[in-house]
Amino acid sequence: MNAYDILKERGFVAQVTYEDELRKAFDDGMVTFYTGFDPTADSLHIGHYIPVMAMAHLQRAGHRPIALMGGGTGMIGDPSGKTDLRKVLTVEDIDHNVACFKKQMANFLDFDESKPNCAIIANNADWLRTLNYIDFLRDVGALFSVNRMLAAECYKQRLERGLTFLEFNYMLMQSYDFLELNHRYGCTLQTGGDDQWSNMLSGADLIRRKDQTPAFALTFKLLLTHDGRKMGKTEKGALWLDPNKCPPYDFYQYWRNVDDADVEKCLALLTFLPMDEVRRLGALKDSAINEAKRVLAFEVTKLIHGEEEATKAQNAAEALFGAGKPSSDAPTTVVSAAELAEESRLVAWMARAGMTKSNGEARKAIQQGGVSVNDEKVTDPDFRFTAEMLADGALVRKGKKTFHKFVSEK
Repeated sequence: MNAYDILKERGFVAQVTYEDELRKAFDDGMVTFYTGFDPTADSLHIGHYIPVMAMAHLQRAGHRPIALMGGGTGMIGDPSGKTDLRKVLTVEDIDHNVACFKKQMANFLDFDESKPNCAIIANNADWLRTLNYIDFLRDVGALFSVNRMLAAECYKQRLERGLTFLEFNYMLMQSYDFLELNHRYGCTLQTGGDDQWSNMLSGADLIRRKDQTPAFALTFKLLLTHDGRKMGKTEKGALWLDPNKCPPYDFYQYWRNVDDADVEKCLALLTFLPMDEVRRLGALKDSAINEAKRVLAFEVTKLIHGEEEATKAQNAAEALFGAGKPSSDAPTTVVSAAELAEESRLVAWMARAGMTKSNGEARKAIQQGGVSVNDEKVTDPDFRFTAEMLADGALVRKGKKTFHKFVSEK
């Protein structure tokens, strides 16, 4: 099957330029394409996962991916979808975040240099940080219409509240990235989230106007629920791919508990399961849909955190919500004697373990009757752990789906 049609069948495609021409390019040989990642944090999150999966599908079909790290554009900040000026990061912050992204990318893409479609990680800091501004304005800026730029959706939202000249340059910078990658690697396709459509159109147009060569833009649908809400948010914040920011168990549980109406879409977009199996699982109804949810949670967690962590998360979930017995795979915090002497309050340890955002939130959960320790409901907001309690392990539950085990240091 044509690589473009693979993405279309699985539900990735939102918008595309020159669709028939792009499909033919995929048929004619290896297409080099890129996706940009703005390094504003030290971990990828689930919002990045759709474009990363699309990159993996295209690479598996024989095409060459470039993961472009925005070490240069990250110093400006993309105004797309933003109503306020982003915090401008330092060079040191950006370089650290880029290094973290590179490490995570290696889990998804094949970087085997012996293969012709070996994945490439590039950093636009290599050309943007040393760019001559006069040359840039003459060679690139002259090809952009301010009227067209102001009509772009990514700028419309900001014009009412104020758009800085710093941010106004972002479209030119991103377009120049495409041109630079085209010259360096023969890159002819930019892919990314649908919120980048205006910027991507400008990049493809720049190459076609400046070099009179083919260039394409392809955007992917954002990960939304069936009723239009953005997926990937938990009560603890964003659904990060870094296990230190979002433990594998929490990650697993998020997908285990998605709405029935979203299961088939998530299976198609977030796993490599064949589409026949995706459709079979997506067609299950009522209680049978739980089979599909278990498969979804396991497959996505396996791709992000590895099969061992996915199995641990699945075993922990089934032990706690199936037989109702504590599991050795439960998320665990080891408490030293010194730490216990300094702080023994349950509310404090719930907050430290990420079960709640604060001591106050933990206290409120206890007062509402939603917290138990070793299956005994806690009614006292000032409940404290003891050394004897932690020696055997204290399994704390908040509500039906959040739990954590606290044990003393051996």
